[in-house]
Amino acid sequence: MAGRGKAIGAGAKKMGQSRSHKAGLQFPVGRIARFLKAGKYADRVGAGAPVYLAAVLEYLAAEVLELAGNAARDNKKSRIVPRHIQLAVRNERS
Repeated sequence: MAGRGKAIGAGAKKMGQSRSHKAGLQFPVGRIARFLKAGKYADRVGAGAPVYLAAVLEYLAAEVLELAGNAARDNKKSRIVPRHIQLAVRNERS
């Protein structure tokens, strides 16, 4: 019977995927869910809430890092320091 049995090299058990990986995010969805539950913000936390919050936090972090990188490049630096983040958040150029 064709198509039955194990393929070559398929003996290894596949590990489960994290919710961050399923959502295509870098921020930890499981940790955010744990914090939401432990923080007593509500009696119950929906399954999509930590995914959405992780996506929003990741987006905000990416925006701030991009602006901070621009501020560092404007100051002819290759490393982002706290001053560059401050300039990015305050939208100043010096």
